Amino acid sequence: MNRIFKLTALGLMLLVLGGCSATTTIDEYRSSTDLIELNANEQVVVLGRRDAGHYETDGEFIRCVSKRMKGADIGVVPENQFIDAIYPWFEPRTAPKGLPRLKRLMADPSVKGVVDQYALRYLVWLDGSTETLDQGGSISCAIGPGGGGCFGFAQWDKLSVYEAIVWDLQNLQEMGRLRIDSEGTSYLIGAVAPIPLLTPVKNDACTSMGNQLKSFFTAE
Repeated sequence: MNRIFKLTALGLMLLVLGGCSATTTIDEYRSSTDLIELNANEQVVVLGRRDAGHYETDGEFIRCVSKRMKGADIGVVPENQFIDAIYPWFEPRTAPKGLPRLKRLMADPSVKGVVDQYALRYLVWLDGSTETLDQGGSISCAIGPGGGGCFGFAQWDKLSVYEAIVWDLQNLQEMGRLRIDSEGTSYLIGAVAPIPLLTPVKNDACTSMGNQLKSFFTAE
């Protein structure tokens, strides 16, 4: 019986392995066709959108994008470090959700002082999430006199949708927007032991977002 399970699992694995990849779509808008200039001593900060108490952009995703953006000519200030330094102005209830609010904040000497201290030129707002959509199939496990095992097949779709907005903290204007849609199907095959075949939807979204944001900037 175990041999049958294994052969069935092998067949299913060969069937679905080709489909274990994410499909990613990138839409971007820039206020200029030129790259955004960034002096060697200037930095960028990537922040996640939050709504007080019940909504927060995935912190792991923000750190992943920041890591992808960082390079020899692009310095990225850690999100928590910046939020702590500028407290309470970028907490969920007080963070600017539009340029008019940002302009009022930047007129405050204490806020402008922190921005100057970190030599921040651009702020990138990240907003979005990864969700599980359609699910199907089932896995059952049992233990008998001859041993135990699992049998079955399950699948589920995941969708990552994230948007980034780039603000210029010096000229107080929006420089561009970027949207990433990444989707794919993951599988779980039951053959003695459950075998997961996971599609890296969120990881692909992070890689695409980080690389594309990095391409926005050029060092003078």
